[in-house]
Parts: sequence; C-alpha cells; structure tokens
Amino acid sequence: MMKENLMREIKIEKVVLGVGGTAEYLEKGVKLLKLLTQKEPAKMMSRKRIPSLGVRPKLEVGAVVTIRKGAEEFLKKMLITIDNVLKKKQISENNFSFGIKEYIEIPGIEYQREIGIMGFDVTVVFKRTGRRVGLKKIKRGKIPGKQKISREEIIKFMEEKFETKFE
Repeated sequence: MMKENLMREIKIEKVVLGVGGTAEYLEKGVKLLKLLTQKEPAKMMSRKRIPSLGVRPKLEVGAVVTIRKGAEEFLKKMLITIDNVLKKKQISENNFSFGIKEYIEIPGIEYQREIGIMGFDVTVVFKRTGRRVGLKKIKRGKIPGKQKISREEIIKFMEEKFETKFE
C-alpha cells in the first residue's frame, strides 16, 4: 500500500476579492466587500500616471480583502454564482481568477440601494506544504520548481473537490 506524499498535497491558501474604481465608485466597492466578508478592505494606491484614465500617483484605485479562514465555504458560494463553470484560460500557475458581474447573484445576498449593481473579482491562491520556507525572513530557503502548482493540477483539484466544470 503506497501512501500519498503529504508534501505534494494541494491546499487553498487564500481567496482574494478585489474591486476597482475611483472616488464614489470605489466607496461603493468598499461597502460591497465589507458586506460580503465582514472584514475591512485594504485600499490600493496607483503608482503610475495614466492620463487617458485620469489616474495619477497616490490615487486610490481599488480595494481588496483576503479570506484565509473559511476560504473553501466562501469559494463554494462564489462558484454557485458562475454555475460552477470556469474557462481554462482563467487558470495560471498557483492560482485562478474569475469575475462576478453582479453581487446579487450570490445566494443569501440582497440588493443594497446604497451600493447599486456592481461586480468584483475573485482570485483563489493555492499552495503546497513547505511554501513558508521561501516566504519567511529568517533562514529563508529556495522553493524548487516542482513546488509550484500547474494548470492541470488545479483543474484536477477543482474537479475532485468542487465538481467544477472546465471549458
């Protein structure tokens, strides 16, 4: 009887929700993220100047929330809104992302007048045991390439654990 190698096991590290926009639209996005997660979103500042979009350095252009505890249950809820179907091009190394066009599609969430209709992005980040070795400050080690999680492995994991279909 051959045991599965524990160091090769794939886990969900975190689910990150993000919303973009400026001024009033960003405030609505922050309210939406707070409503969904009951956590305080972190605002993102721009570093570059993009005149065509009216973006200047140090302008708040987005907000993000990271969910680590209860990430799997939250992800199940988010997958229901997109009918549990992902495209293969949405998957990259170690993570995948998808967008939700309207938050009212999420089960158990009602329309909020002060937010209006808006969407957000969901990014799911995967990891293997031993990832901390490359992240810690003291006695940091190098992470080998085989520690990265490929597209095929993510597809297999999602099909087995969440019964997700891929196009």
